[in-house]
Amino acid sequence: MGQNSSKPPPSSTQHVFTSESPVSFSPDLINALQASPETDSTRSKDLELHIQRRVHAELERLDAEQSKRLSELQEQISSAPDSTTESIHPDARTPDQSNSPGGVDQKAASEGDKLRDLSRQSVQKEIDMLKEKLKRRKIREEVVKDKAVEKAKGEVVNCLRLNDRRPLDCWREVEAFKEEVGRLEKEHLGKLME
Repeated sequence: MGQNSSKPPPSSTQHVFTSESPVSFSPDLINALQASPETDSTRSKDLELHIQRRVHAELERLDAEQSKRLSELQEQISSAPDSTTESIHPDARTPDQSNSPGGVDQKAASEGDKLRDLSRQSVQKEIDMLKEKLKRRKIREEVVKDKAVEKAKGEVVNCLRLNDRRPLDCWREVEAFKEEVGRLEKEHLGKLME
């Protein structure tokens, strides 16, 4: 079954086309075509290389445009006045912020100020969240400082080390630890409710 190929072998290397009208080519053209080292695969490779060169050139052009635009924006941001100095000295204005009606510089500056205000607000929210996390950590530190909880925890750890093959034998120590943690939770909730 596997001995025969699925495609019939080509009968010859020449293709013969028949047409209704007589077609004649000059012998020079036929000789030039037959003598040409170019094949279908070399033509497709040349086309592929040409396409790759054009794509590469286009990508370089786009990269150059983007880097130019980025540098322009960075320059605008760095040259924009700091909004904190404006809030301290509202009368101090730069020439870009003159009261020119509908000036592009004024619009860009106001948009930059809005972005700074938004970023300032988001940073303030993040600072508040971090403060809350720090307060929670202080509560955890109080839990760690509780001697009874530390003692119960130590007993559980020691029991598990002694009974490493039979951890269920430590149920008494685990229950004592749970009671101490429950007591500590009740104390904490009592402090919060007051």
